[in-house]
Parts: sequence; structure tokens; C-alpha cells
Amino acid sequence: MILFTKLFLAHLIGDFIFQPKKWVADKETKKAKSVYLYIHIFMHFLLTMLLLWDFSYWKIAVVIAVSHYLIDVIKLYVTSNFENKNIPFFADQLLHVGVLYACAFYGDLGSHTLALIEQIDIKLVTALVFVSFPSAIIIGKLLDGMSKYIENDHESLPNAGMYIGIIERTFVVVFIVIGRWEVIGFLIAAKSVFRFNDLKDGNSRELTEYILIGTLLSFGMAILTGLVYLKFQ
Repeated sequence: MILFTKLFLAHLIGDFIFQPKKWVADKETKKAKSVYLYIHIFMHFLLTMLLLWDFSYWKIAVVIAVSHYLIDVIKLYVTSNFENKNIPFFADQLLHVGVLYACAFYGDLGSHTLALIEQIDIKLVTALVFVSFPSAIIIGKLLDGMSKYIENDHESLPNAGMYIGIIERTFVVVFIVIGRWEVIGFLIAAKSVFRFNDLKDGNSRELTEYILIGTLLSFGMAILTGLVYLKFQ
């Protein structure tokens, strides 16, 4: 596992710390003709060798560098076909990490992967999936009859409320699983502070009640999910 950790650290440094925006912009413009692309690839090779500090791993460093080049070039040429630029970015990162994983465990890749899969807590995964979009949809349905009484005259990011709810419910379940109930109280207090200005400026009893009910439903559903998980753990 230490080998994978070192390879992953080299990747993080090379892709996110030692890659200036100037390099990224030049690569996006010139693509495979960009000199910064090749400097970037050499940087990954050098960082890998430095962190491993063992010349016997040079083949791994070469495989990582070559695969990084191929993945980056493909990304540069296909990104324009995606309306959502996050898709090629995350696909690119997943492929890079996949190569690192394969290089780190190439000797017993199959058995190691199977062992990792067997360690997955499917009950916890189910709980986390439930408090994400399924819970958001359920809460939306429960509040649907009340939303028509709320005047939506304030600017807000698209679906921001839904994603905030998903994140807070995920935190609640995780804190319950690790036994840190006191942090849940901190989350509720923090959200109340951030919501205070909205409620004060809105000066609307309906909005206050709507937000309060939504918050209680969100936290209540997350707490119940965490308790169910602990019960059947």
C-alpha cells in the first residue's frame, strides 16, 4: 500500500501543484504540440522516481509517464465534445489513478482488488446512497405542497439547496457511524447561523417555517438512517 501512496502523492504534486495555469492553457490551445505537455510528463516521471527513491522502479515510472501522456492527449482532443467539462476532467483523473493502482499491485492485481471489494461495507454504502438523491427527492415530495406558498424572489445557485442537503446528511450519517454525535449539533448550529440572514431579510413566517421543516426533515432522515445502520451493523 505504501507504493501506491507514494505514486498517488507524486501524481497529486505533478497534476495539481507543479502545473501552473499557464501550462494548462497552453496545452488546451496547442494540444499535443504544446511544449508544456512534455515538461508536464517529464515532471511526473521525475517526481515518481524521487518519491520512490529506488532506481529499480524505473519501469513503473516509465509506464506512468507514457500512460499519463496518452491519457492527457486523449483528454485534450475530446474535451471540446463535452458540454460539461467536468466529465473529461474526472474521467482523466480516474484513469490516472487506475494506472497507479495497476502499477502498485501488478503482482497480485486480481486478488488485491477482490480483497478490497470484499471489505466494502455494503450496508454503509446503501445508507450513504439513501441519504443522497433518494432522500432529496423524498423531502422534495413532502415539501411540495408547501412550496407554493413561498415566494422565490431571491437569487440562488441551481440546485444548491439539494446539494447542501445531500452533503449535510452524508456528514450526519458518517458522524453517527464514528460515534461523534456532538458534531451533528455543531452542523445544525452552523446551518442556523448561515440561514439567519436569509430569514431576517426575508421577514417571512412562511419561509421560516418552510426552511425549519425542511431542515428538521433532512437531519431527521439522516439520523434515522444512521441509527438503522448501527442497528443492523
